[in-house]
Amino acid sequence: MNGALEMNGESRNWGRGLKILGGFAAAFVLLFFLPVGVPRFDNAIKEGLELTLWYAQEHVLLCLVPALFIAGGISTFVSQASVMRYLGPKANKALAYGVASVSGTILAVCSCTVLPLFGGIWMRGAGLGPATAFLYSGPAINVLAIVMTARILGLELGTARAIGAVAFSVIVGFAMHLVFQKEEQAKAEAAVAMPEVEARRPLWQTVLFFASMVGVLVFANWSRPAEPTGLWAGIYAWKWPVAVTFAAGLGLVLGLWFGFKWKELALAALPVVVLCFAFPDKPLIPFVVGCAGLAVLCARTPGEGQEWLDATWGLGKQIFPLLVGGVFVSGILLGRPGHEGVIPSEWISQSVGGNSFLANLASSVVGAFMYFATLTEVPILQGLIGSGMGKGPALALLLAGPALSLPSMLVLRSIMGTKKVVVYVVLVVMMATITGLLYGALCGST
Repeated sequence: MNGALEMNGESRNWGRGLKILGGFAAAFVLLFFLPVGVPRFDNAIKEGLELTLWYAQEHVLLCLVPALFIAGGISTFVSQASVMRYLGPKANKALAYGVASVSGTILAVCSCTVLPLFGGIWMRGAGLGPATAFLYSGPAINVLAIVMTARILGLELGTARAIGAVAFSVIVGFAMHLVFQKEEQAKAEAAVAMPEVEARRPLWQTVLFFASMVGVLVFANWSRPAEPTGLWAGIYAWKWPVAVTFAAGLGLVLGLWFGFKWKELALAALPVVVLCFAFPDKPLIPFVVGCAGLAVLCARTPGEGQEWLDATWGLGKQIFPLLVGGVFVSGILLGRPGHEGVIPSEWISQSVGGNSFLANLASSVVGAFMYFATLTEVPILQGLIGSGMGKGPALALLLAGPALSLPSMLVLRSIMGTKKVVVYVVLVVMMATITGLLYGALCGST
């Protein structure tokens, strides 16, 4: 018996060794035949670095860091029983999917920024269906992006995008629930056996806590509108004063109800206020100092404060390396908007003309793997439509692109596993393809 166990152990070790050896061999062959010096390859590497640089400068500090704090807050201050009650497998379907499907009207985030928020509610026990609906709707149902689409690309396409995005979030979420129904049933049975945990504070206090952080996230990332006048331009002009107001509200909430010391809150806020006046044209400086001050405050607040920082840091370690690596690879393959990657842009523009099934499928696949920051899909589409892109493929890209990207797929795999990510991506791509095909047939291919 012991001999058989030893042989099984040795065979497993040999198998593991062969896999490692195979990995080393593949890496060596890749490096040995690396086409350094070939102009397209060299330019693609440059594009990967440029896109990563842009992502680091424009999205990590303003988008990802606040989203991580919000996600860490969900893990710390929202009880698992509460999440299961409102978003779990046994929750009221109309309420759960209704809230998840319109969340994007509040969160103006991209496919990467929504990941920590999804991870937060998923790990607290949210059902796969509502959580996936939130995952899709977060970047897809952005009011400013939909208005911009209607204004630049036409009311018809803007309306189709709005209706399609809301419907997609519900359909994709419910389809994920059906595909993994056995797992969802097991989660529901676990929720029934879960003891009721007494809330540490009233719900309205927790709501104000998260509302203040969401306000900072939304207004700090409010994009410059295409036109210099109007409502959106007015909000853009006041984005930082409004974001500072929400940040001040967060400080009050932490001092009043979350056990943070007023003296330390004042000391953390003082340099932020000074820097706001010292560098009025560089708001990123006080923003970074404010985030660092919040981290220090959490570290110095025993109990919930330290738990919040630990949860935020844990999500950051899990998500950040995969995001940066995914953005770099995405830049190598597809380049930045208006620049070339390994895949020639003319291949893409030629493959999305007309309204054939292949044209819509190609548009959905390209949109799914390409990284779109919030609102950047509109000018990209404007250029593609000018190059002959059909209406159907245009809608397919709008429905698949903002909600998916190669970096988001890599992170999602670490959160919910390969199988669920593959099903989610296939659902989005195929639904976008079919919707684009129907829209093109009804409204004309060009």
